[in-house]
Amino acid sequence: MELDAEACYRAVQSRDTRFDGQFYTAVRTTGIYCRPSCPAITPKRQNVSFHPTTASAQAAGYRACRRCLPDAAPGSPLWNINSDLAVRAMRLIGDGVVERDGVDGLARALGYSSRQLNRVLLAELGASPLALARANRATTARLLIQRTELAMSDIAFAAGFSSIRQFNDTIAAVFATTPSKLRAELPRGASLTSAPMPGGVSLKLPLRQPHNVAWSIWLLEHHCARGVEDFSEGRYTRALRMPHGPVVVTLTVDVDQVRADLQLSDMRDLAPTVARLRHLLDLDADPAAVDDALLSHPALAPLVAEARGIRVPGTVDGSELLLRTMIGQQISVSAANTATAHLVAELGEEVADTTGRVTRLFPTPEAVAAAGAEVMAGPAARIAAIVGAADRLATGKLELHHGMNAADMRRQLLEIKGIGPWTADYVVMRQLADPDVLLEHDLVLRRGAAAEGIDLAAARACSPWRSYVSMHLWRKGITALPRPRIRAQKGIS
Repeated sequence: MELDAEACYRAVQSRDTRFDGQFYTAVRTTGIYCRPSCPAITPKRQNVSFHPTTASAQAAGYRACRRCLPDAAPGSPLWNINSDLAVRAMRLIGDGVVERDGVDGLARALGYSSRQLNRVLLAELGASPLALARANRATTARLLIQRTELAMSDIAFAAGFSSIRQFNDTIAAVFATTPSKLRAELPRGASLTSAPMPGGVSLKLPLRQPHNVAWSIWLLEHHCARGVEDFSEGRYTRALRMPHGPVVVTLTVDVDQVRADLQLSDMRDLAPTVARLRHLLDLDADPAAVDDALLSHPALAPLVAEARGIRVPGTVDGSELLLRTMIGQQISVSAANTATAHLVAELGEEVADTTGRVTRLFPTPEAVAAAGAEVMAGPAARIAAIVGAADRLATGKLELHHGMNAADMRRQLLEIKGIGPWTADYVVMRQLADPDVLLEHDLVLRRGAAAEGIDLAAARACSPWRSYVSMHLWRKGITALPRPRIRAQKGIS
């Protein structure tokens, strides 16, 4: 990945927070690396180099700045804009694949040999898969050290380290200190979380401005299925299935951050859970860059100016996304929520939740394939299609993961009976955080375009940001709809 060194240095001089997470500044005279907005004195140009990832800076021998905490910046939006091998690898590394399956497992998921993958990542990102995973572990460890009262030995294994020695060595190499001293250096305004239960962690998820809070909240609230999700008192709670056990998360969305209160069965799931939540809310996006690009299109400029900072929803689970999308085909959102809630009540596994807001996990593909036909209502053809898709997921004939190529995923989805272009495009957009999907077949989107007098040809010209165009037109289509009179139910609207 080529970085424009002069442009990077100008960003460092400006201390513009929009560039945080997009690259890292390594200072030769101090041996540390920083985020672009670091408040320290700007180093001389000849004393700095620039890196696309924290792992690249660490591999070059630099330590993290303990003043600006570069690992706490939002992730790079480039991981969503591009679909090349390095980008897809970063998504899977963030989801903890290396810790669970090793580098060989990561390579298999991407369809490459370990040697090919290592060569590409070194060339593109300046670091090997192991170094990138190590940087993720260091970030997770710092979060647990500075946000919980967990014992250091528990933190070491929760963060994915194989030994206490490896944990101590990594903290020393990355942060130039010991774990106990790092805990003493709490960021300003932070405090240790005394968890109400084992596995309780509270985190603040950073994001870039602008942030259209109303849109993010609307998406969470109006696609909420009782049992597995709840939206009440301004907070969104849901249960999700992670590799080492269930997790219950409560999100409070604010302008400058999202607070995440987690109940984890196993601390090893912390980093992948955070990655999935960031994906769900599109928190690594660069909305200012997206808005600026779309404002240059005259037909869309008024619509974008009306709602700056809109984000594209992701997902916490690809299988759940596909099955819920199929359930919602050709019915209203509220009807889809009701049908999903019924499926969850019948086939979802019970989950413990100290908040009392959610009761079950979304059913596994195996459960839906085995008993979905008996509990779902609606047209027989749709039920058969959902059960068929669940069977493909359960048997491994269909895989939906962040490391897939968009074209391959779309092709595989369209091979399934009952899945058309709209469903395939919608799943690709959300599962892969693909920023360039125009949902042309969406009725509400078309209604929004008509309400604004926008020809879809103008929307097609907005690559690579057509997913965001879809959201703007969708928002307008929703506001143009007559408000149905339905009885309010907790978690469903």
